[in-house]
Formats: sequence, C-alpha cells, structure tokens
Amino acid sequence: MYTLAYTQNFAVLKKILLIVVLFFVVISISFVWLVYAGNTNFTEDKKTIFIATGSSFTQVQQNLLQQGCISNTKTFNWLAAYTKYGSNIKPGKYVFDKNVSVYSILKTLKAGNQTPVKLIINKMRLPQDVAKKIAANFECDSTAVMQIFNNADSLKAMGLVSNTAITLIIPNTYELLWNSTATKIIKKLYSEQQKFWTEERKKKATSINLTPNQVYTLASIVEEETNMQDDKGKIASVYLNRLEIGMKLGADPTVKFAMKDFGLKRIYQKHLSYPSPYNTYQVFGLPPGPICTPAITTIDAVLNAPNTTYLYFVAKPDFKGYSNFATTYTEHLKFAKAYQQALNVQMAKKATNKK
Repeated sequence: MYTLAYTQNFAVLKKILLIVVLFFVVISISFVWLVYAGNTNFTEDKKTIFIATGSSFTQVQQNLLQQGCISNTKTFNWLAAYTKYGSNIKPGKYVFDKNVSVYSILKTLKAGNQTPVKLIINKMRLPQDVAKKIAANFECDSTAVMQIFNNADSLKAMGLVSNTAITLIIPNTYELLWNSTATKIIKKLYSEQQKFWTEERKKKATSINLTPNQVYTLASIVEEETNMQDDKGKIASVYLNRLEIGMKLGADPTVKFAMKDFGLKRIYQKHLSYPSPYNTYQVFGLPPGPICTPAITTIDAVLNAPNTTYLYFVAKPDFKGYSNFATTYTEHLKFAKAYQQALNVQMAKKATNKK
C-alpha cells in the first residue's frame, strides 16, 4: 500500500512539475517573441523616424506607434523600463527595417545610432537658397543658418564677407546628423572648403593672378554660361584675357543676377544699363562675389584654363550647346550673325506651330 501511494504521489508531482515547466516554457517563448520577434505594422521596406530635440518618452512612444514601428505601447513601455530607456532621449533620424523587433528599436534609440543625412548641394545662387536647403534636410531652421551668413564676425572668422559668403559652399554630397546645429553644419562646410583649396589649387590660382575667392567668382560666371564641360576652360580663358587687358567682362549672367531675374531668357540692350556692381557691362573686373555655386569641375576648368587669344564667344547656330570663339571683334560679329539668323528661324517656326 505504501509503495502504491508513493508511486501515485510521484506521478502527481511529476505532472505538476511538467505543468510548471511547460508554463515557464510558454512564458519564455512569449517573452522571446515579444522582445525579439518582428513587431512593426508598416508595409514599406524601411521606415524613417525623426525624434526632435527635447522630445519626451511619451512623444517618442506615440511617434513610433503612429508610424507603425510598434504595434502596442504596453510591450514597448515594459521593455523600455527594463532597458532603462526614457531618461536620456537622444534626438535624430532613425531608420528601421520592416519586421524589426521592439528590442532592436529600443537598442538603436538608446545608443543614439542615427542614420546620417546626405546633404546634396548642387548649383545655388544665394545664401538664402543654401539656408532653405539645409532647413529642408535638418532639424535646424533657415533663420539659424542665415544668422550665420548675416553675421560679420562669423564670416570674418572664415575669411569671408557678405558678398563672398557663398564661396563657403563647394557643391558636393555631405553626411551629417539630422539634429546637427546650423553652426555645426556651417563648420562642416567650411572644413570641406578648406580641404578643397589644396596648395596645388592655390598655386594655380596665383598663376592666373586670382585669389581662390576670385577663381570661385569667375567659375560661377562660367557655370551660368554653359553646361558643356569641353567649353568651360575656353570660356574661362576669354574672361581671363579680358581681365588681363582691362576689358569689361560683359557677361550676360551677371546682368540676370544683378536684376535678380533668374528666369530671364534673353538679355536685351535695355538690360545692359541696369545699375549694379554685379553688372559686368557697367563695371570693370569681377563682380564683388559669386553669382552661383559652381561645380568642382567648373572651378578646376578655370584653374586649368588653356592659354588662348580669345576675347569673344557666342553660341553655335546648331543649338547643341557649344560656342564659337573669336580673337577679333570682326570674327565674333560673323559668328554672332550666324547665331542670330538661326535663332530668328527657330523662333519663326515656333510662332508658326502655335497658330
């Protein structure tokens, strides 16, 4: 009887133990699933989340919930407490893959492992354009950027004045963190500008009797004159030759910049008299600053401009984008007449097609 009772008790204990073990297995599996399994609700391959400076834990939680990065707040809150996330919210841009786990999200947020922002700067004309570009890609606003561009002391520290402020910008792709301040972004651009102007480039600038800022200004005119890389060096040589003999540059793009009429398609005689230090039909030498941010290839085209005797250029009549270059005004007039005739024919055809 004793043996039978012992056996029965052992069987009961065994069942209880098994139930307890199964209970803990279920709890463990549930825990692992809640923590490590994919828990996102968005359908895209990736989701970008921006956490603003000064955000509270609740704001982060609601942001993640609204964007579908977490399916419920209970699991997130419990795990956030477990991982001690919440007392030191790190702002920034965070990118999460589809089906990422809550644990991975919290781990990324707690470490502040941001995804860098690519700031792609191409041709721009004014500091305001740069400020808008920065504001569109980063947390700081355009006002903060313009405060730097408008601050004489800040510019002086970088060897600049208001008219040359945009020479700070070397068109390129830069990587920075989304919550970088305007000051930090400008410092990054200044650092890259300093790296760009190598000793070799500075020596080439000296060899054509220009400072780096003057090279940049001339390159900005060349940039506006043509999209054809093969012509950029020759166009630069025209302007360098004019500077050398004391001839006015007479560059049409400087008139558009002076008038701030960037949509102007053709420059007529009435435009040439517009009073401005940027109008190179009115003043001698280079304008007081750049009229746009020239590409690196254009700056180098100026620095490596060929030695020519060209003083004039005009678009070729085939409208393919290239120019005819001339040394004498007589030769230039011949090329200009051919272009004007072709242009008149083209405009007449357009007018006929509109009827």
